[in-house]
Amino acid sequence: MSLPETRLIVFDVEGVLIPKNRFVFEVGKTLGVIRFFKLVFWGLLYETGFISIESAFRHIFWELKDVKIATLLVAFNKIPALPYLQDLFRQLKTRNFKIALISSGVPTLLLKNLGDSLGADYVYGIEVEQKDDKLTGTIWGDAITKNGKLKILCNILNHENLQPSDCIVVADDRNNRCIFMPEALKIGFNPDFIIRIKADRVINGKLSGILSLIDGKPRRRLFPSANDLVREDIHAAGFFVPVIASLIGTSVVIISIIAIATIYALSELARLEGRMLPLISTITRRAASQSELYGFAAAPLYFAFGIVLTLLLFPAPVSGAAVAMFCLGDSAASLFGGLISNSLPFNKGKTWEGSLAGFIFAFLGGIFFVPPLLALAGATIAMTIEALPLPINDNVLVPVITGAALTLLISII
Repeated sequence: MSLPETRLIVFDVEGVLIPKNRFVFEVGKTLGVIRFFKLVFWGLLYETGFISIESAFRHIFWELKDVKIATLLVAFNKIPALPYLQDLFRQLKTRNFKIALISSGVPTLLLKNLGDSLGADYVYGIEVEQKDDKLTGTIWGDAITKNGKLKILCNILNHENLQPSDCIVVADDRNNRCIFMPEALKIGFNPDFIIRIKADRVINGKLSGILSLIDGKPRRRLFPSANDLVREDIHAAGFFVPVIASLIGTSVVIISIIAIATIYALSELARLEGRMLPLISTITRRAASQSELYGFAAAPLYFAFGIVLTLLLFPAPVSGAAVAMFCLGDSAASLFGGLISNSLPFNKGKTWEGSLAGFIFAFLGGIFFVPPLLALAGATIAMTIEALPLPINDNVLVPVITGAALTLLISII
């Protein structure tokens, strides 16, 4: 049996092969509190779009000046790569793929070890200057420049005598949009809103899901896993928050949510260090998706923030309706979305079936707090926001915008 024709698959590294931002986190812990928060500051400026990724990492590596190369190696080796990567890469090799790893956030000297362990053919990252086995703070390389990743990809294609149509790109964030060439198969893995728009297909959860896309198999029904059920049950239970607030007071509920969120955040930081808080860490393991288990699972914090902000901004019964629509609608959309996978054309990570199920449950949740017509309007708004690829986390946007819309409608009526 002859092998298929050679093709190229390109992986972004952070957020796809290793947990996002974990490298900077691991190195930053060795620097002391002040320098650590400087790293976080520059990272946040990039994430919010105020500076380019090149500017962010030039500042970050300047803060890493005089850090030993050995310290970088230890920090990088502490990062858990997804456990099925080696098997996945072996399967890609049997399909006659050349594999390239391109990162704008990790030095090439560290990526080479990962690439060798996985059998990658090409590895490109940040080039770092060294003196006496320490960082000087100076970095360079195409991987961090504007459209530099595209230059790297074109060079690989030329070297392999391949066309863009022979290429598959797997990425998660906007920094990779330049390599989403029109002719290539573009796969977004747990992607941000820009990649959701530009991707041909979206994979949430397991990276191994790319194999069925590569093989051209029809998208199969995805029944909720045990972790999915636990996570969405917790999400749906937020319906009871406004009910409890009506009984014991909104202020008490808000303070309680903030306290629980703080404990959860500390638990996640401890979990990244291998220490577990008995109850919270157990719930996290049973509720988090597979990719979340290897990084900081921030979704519950967005969830808590969205509810708290809605309770603060809008009076009852509007706040109750907005929270109920958000909690029940979003949970139903997630659970039913994979059963019959007809993707939305403008957001390939969502489906028509999921949005319809979300609308029905959002409406049912809303009528506990507001009249049916208002609940109908609110459910429509909530699920429209949930379905759109937007730059702000939908755990915040959905309840807040729904609450604002209901407030406006009530004032008009």
